[in-house]
Amino acid sequence: MDRWDLSPDHHAGHRADIRDFLVGRRARITPEQVGLPVSGPRRVPGLRREEVAQLASISTDY
Repeated sequence: MDRWDLSPDHHAGHRADIRDFLVGRRARITPEQVGLPVSGPRRVPGLRREEVAQLASISTDY
């Protein structure tokens, strides 16, 4: 695969790689570890997207 390939399939693969990376990193960190309150049960381990955005001082839309 050419690194300059601009096809939609090429980008979809990169998006999946980035998603997997971020999901994996979020799953390794608990709210308690970063000083956030725990609010109810979680369906998946780790931080929620909103919590990551809050820690980074950015909006969840960004």
